[in-house]
Parts: sequence; structure tokens; C-alpha cells
Amino acid sequence: MNITVLTPDRKIFSGAISSVKVPGTDGEFQVLKNHAPIVSSLDAGYITITTESGEYRFFNEETGALETASEAGRKIRYAIKGGFVEVLNNEVSLLVTGLS
Repeated sequence: MNITVLTPDRKIFSGAISSVKVPGTDGEFQVLKNHAPIVSSLDAGYITITTESGEYRFFNEETGALETASEAGRKIRYAIKGGFVEVLNNEVSLLVTGLS
């Protein structure tokens, strides 16, 4: 499954993942491989991405830079202000209004 996470001014993550947890408007939910198609609004909270084997690019909040890694099973967490998620054919798109 692949994901792209965008804010209005940058891409903060892209690559292969095994799961992502998001703060849906009606409660937190997790997206796994072969999830049913869905579009949902997101509240403020945390997204937690669990990486899969393969290369991925992520925004490192400590350095303020986009970095490349390939560590499977790594959990990357971002605090968001809200946004939207779309899941379709093992492609996840997260559009977030900003990082908290």
C-alpha cells in the first residue's frame, strides 16, 4: 500500500506503508492493505504511519528536511490540525491543513 501526505506548502511523506491511523471526524480509524474505498474528513490529532519494506521519503520535524529511508516497521507520527483522507485501490492520500 502506498501513501502520500501533503500539507498546503509541502509533501511530508510518500512511500510504502503497512498501515496508517488517522483522527477521523467520527473517531480514530486505521487503514490496512485492501481497505474499502473511503473519503473522510479529519479532526486535529495524530496520524501514525507504519512503514513497509522499500524506500520512503518523510519530513523530519527535528531537522526541518525531507529525508529518505527504507526501515520496515518504523512508526512515524505527525500532529495535524485537520484535513481529509482518501483510500482507493491501496493508494492513500492524506491532505492535512498543517502540522501542529
